[in-house]
Amino acid sequence: MIQEKQIIGFDFSAEGTETFASFNPATGANNDYLFYKVSNAELDHAAVKAAKAFQQYRKKSGVEKAIFLEAIAEAILANAETLIEVCCNETALPKGRIEGELGRTTNQLKMFSSLLREGSWVDARIETALPGRAPVPKPDLRFMHIGIGPVVVFGASNFPLAFSVAGGDTASALAAGCPVIVKAHAAHPATSAIIGKAIQQAAKNTNMPDGVFSLLFDNGIDAGIELVKHPLIKAVGFTGSFKAGKALFDAAVNRPVPIPVYAEMGSTNPVFILPQALRERGTSIAAGYAASVTLGVGQFCTNPGVMIYPEGNPAFQHAVKNEFEKTNGGVMLAPYIAKTYSSEVSKRLDVAGVEQLAQGQTGMGSQDNYANSVLLVADKKVYNQNPLLGEEVFGPSSVMVEVSTKQEMLDIAEQLTGHLTCTVFGTDEDLANYVDLIDILEQKAGRLIVNNFPTGVEVCAAMVHGGPFPATTDSRTTSVGTAAIYRFTRPVCYQNLPQHLLAPELQNQNSLGIFRLVNGTLHQQDLT
Repeated sequence: MIQEKQIIGFDFSAEGTETFASFNPATGANNDYLFYKVSNAELDHAAVKAAKAFQQYRKKSGVEKAIFLEAIAEAILANAETLIEVCCNETALPKGRIEGELGRTTNQLKMFSSLLREGSWVDARIETALPGRAPVPKPDLRFMHIGIGPVVVFGASNFPLAFSVAGGDTASALAAGCPVIVKAHAAHPATSAIIGKAIQQAAKNTNMPDGVFSLLFDNGIDAGIELVKHPLIKAVGFTGSFKAGKALFDAAVNRPVPIPVYAEMGSTNPVFILPQALRERGTSIAAGYAASVTLGVGQFCTNPGVMIYPEGNPAFQHAVKNEFEKTNGGVMLAPYIAKTYSSEVSKRLDVAGVEQLAQGQTGMGSQDNYANSVLLVADKKVYNQNPLLGEEVFGPSSVMVEVSTKQEMLDIAEQLTGHLTCTVFGTDEDLANYVDLIDILEQKAGRLIVNNFPTGVEVCAAMVHGGPFPATTDSRTTSVGTAAIYRFTRPVCYQNLPQHLLAPELQNQNSLGIFRLVNGTLHQQDLT
């Protein structure tokens, strides 16, 4: 049995008296890794180290931080073979999926590295002084974004690499100049340990301060809450359930000094099918919908959980039913996730007027961790009167809802809460006739999609992976793409500072060659 310790900066620690094991959800047996649960003293030590490291790390240049992120990516790739094997054993995810996620993880580290090397992300703004202005002289004012301070990141169950220890939250926080303390997810602690050691080594190799990164292990909720409450922590990144995310948010805002929690808490990702598209492409839409709902055993943030479509199309409903019956179930990420999925489907079947239309094929797998896809149907009245049907079920299930008029479709759209995505399938004629639907959905989601399914989140500068509450706790932000960096920064204005006290980004000589907004004009020139 391999015993793993807390990673606290450049040190390892095992002060805790309790342990827990890595678990294989496919076999129902423990893996050969044992983890010490973090003690309160270790947790405090990590926070103190992070706060001290911040005073040095915040002064690192964009190029120095870029080199650090690139070194993390290289260290992860150097451990790829072992990492993939361990990750598959902890998550029951197929090798191809983990290989793809590994690429996404290292590529987003490199994406933020490129952002830092270019440097204009700081949004430098300069208003030069006008000492002779009457009646009041204008001072010299210079603005830029700086890191907010130590950040706590919670690893996500469904993305053990891309939304975990070296995932988007960690990459964006480090890019912003913030030390990171990661609370490893208990469903893949061995995977987390491999990544954590790679980050630790990269930090040493690139002369980063001790404490710029820590990784803590716990299989309960206490350590996470204590991290959020710690007075030295300045922000939180989280991906997971609504219940857990809301608990962290509440803890953060009830501190003597509240801090922001950027929690991505799931979504039903509604799909609207417009009349002409249904007539012309019903068969392909049915196949694509079943595939999107059941992708990854329904364990993506963007699997669609409800479809709204015009009534009077029994052939379409039958096509969706047939496509669902072709799908295979699968092993879920952890026993508690499978148990919750089964419970949530049962709750919906207990609602009067909700029926099960189809179920996917049963396959082999650990009985406690295996889930089949389920397709439910409900009429518009039942759907409107039961908010439960509009809430996320983390797993491969969906609800089909028929409407008889355009207004009924608009009414359902108006009643939606916040979602990560909203999707519309329509022809050009449909879309012209349903502009008002588009206008409504634009206010309900972080990503509005036409004629594509929502599963698949492109990691790029234009992506928004966020949305109004309860999809996230802050609809103004994204957890994917380069704009994610602004969750962990704050703007500062410097008035009348001498040149030697200004950061290079704000000095008269634009030595970094970045774009700056100078007296209302965006350019890369020096100031004379």
